[in-house]
Amino acid sequence: MSSMYSQVYGANKFFTISLKGYPNESLQEEISFLAYYFHWSHREITELSHRERLFYCNEISKINKKLNGEHKKNIFDV
Repeated sequence: MSSMYSQVYGANKFFTISLKGYPNESLQEEISFLAYYFHWSHREITELSHRERLFYCNEISKINKKLNGEHKKNIFDV
């Protein structure tokens, strides 16, 4: 993560360390998924821990499965 990004978004030390080494593609999928369903800002989503983002992604997936009567796995199923 660039220092400019950290300064612009006011990222604290924990935020910077928690995303270091995290696969960018996975992070972008989580951000896109949560932004689509919750309409949260990029900053709100990236301030969540990885565990929190996955929790919400999994909960949204469970709700969608129930509503659609689906039983197949999606990318956020554990």
